[in-house]
Amino acid sequence: MQTLFENTEKAFSLKTDSQLKRAHLLFRMIANRPLVSLGTAITNFAIKGNLPVERLIRSTVFDHFCGGIHEQDCMPIIERMHEKGVNAILDYSVEGKETEIQFDLAKDKVLQVLDFARENRAVPFAVFKPTAFGRTLLYQKVSANQCLDRDEQSEWERIENRFNEVCKRACELDVGLLIDAEESWLQDAADNLVVKMMSVYNKEQAVVFNTAQMYRWDRLDYLKGLAEQARSENFKVGIKLVRGAYMEKESERAHQLGYRNPICESKEATDINFNAGVDFMMHHLEIFSIFLGTHNEKSTYKLIEMMDKMNIAHNDPRIWFGQLYGMSDNISYNLAEAQFLVAKYLPYGPVRDVMPYLIRRAEENTSVSGQTTRELFLIRKEIQRRKQVVVRDKGRARAGIIPC
Repeated sequence: MQTLFENTEKAFSLKTDSQLKRAHLLFRMIANRPLVSLGTAITNFAIKGNLPVERLIRSTVFDHFCGGIHEQDCMPIIERMHEKGVNAILDYSVEGKETEIQFDLAKDKVLQVLDFARENRAVPFAVFKPTAFGRTLLYQKVSANQCLDRDEQSEWERIENRFNEVCKRACELDVGLLIDAEESWLQDAADNLVVKMMSVYNKEQAVVFNTAQMYRWDRLDYLKGLAEQARSENFKVGIKLVRGAYMEKESERAHQLGYRNPICESKEATDINFNAGVDFMMHHLEIFSIFLGTHNEKSTYKLIEMMDKMNIAHNDPRIWFGQLYGMSDNISYNLAEAQFLVAKYLPYGPVRDVMPYLIRRAEENTSVSGQTTRELFLIRKEIQRRKQVVVRDKGRARAGIIPC
């Protein structure tokens, strides 16, 4: 089983030679932290200055990491992935909006995706970030248990209503709903909202999923407490388990404000915490459904081995594996080949509006030790394999051997 993710022919079966070469170039650039910083600055300048850079961005980083501009634009990718057994999670990746009109538009977009998913078996989940539905400052105040004035209280009620509307629709349509994580100083407010939704809409099965960032040392206790609450209040818990996305920001803020860093003290400690979260939920599957959102092969193998040891079917609906589009295809497509349930996050949206997401993704990759190196190794391996196939076929042709 430990060689499952080495098959690059299956991993990159949907990529043309030119797409592989583009991927190789992109990951070489991402591996260079100074180059990422420079590229980020130039891109931000070009976008703010309304310079005509959309065509260049779309033909490079956007097309590698995103599905398109709108849902129908994503359909060719969704259909090709689904033919290989890999599902899609449409992620409208427009970030940084801060007005009520924009929050309502984000909510309407999630409802639209839920309706779209109901008609497309290849799209098993919708997704949103809590701050897509309300102001960051308000989440911060609620998380800190600060008093809200009358206007802020009304604003918070509108946020809760948006959560309720999309969770209710997801339950009615029987489509999973993943709710992404925020920074630690916003997360308590989001956690409380999501658990409130779970207690209403996860009575029979997990429809609503919260996200636990396991690079936080307190998240295992959070999962244990959530299990107790779910057991006492009779609801199911959906959890997307990830390592985390805001490590440098979290550490810097903790240092500046003088409180204990919420991040585990080392990569090894994070791995232990993550795997402990997997172990805990797997031993309480009567309560939990798991969406394992990771590019870490060792943690993925751990869950596979636990499923086999516990005689859990590869396609058990309580256990999903997820990766980002444009990354870790060796995990996604080889898992799908082995009949596991797999879904790729497929970001989409107007090119200019999605750029903050793409910039954040590039910056995160530079800080994940080994990930970019692994991507480059696999891409090079597949490029070399294809060259060898061409040489072999030419040799057979010269020898008059007709391939079967």
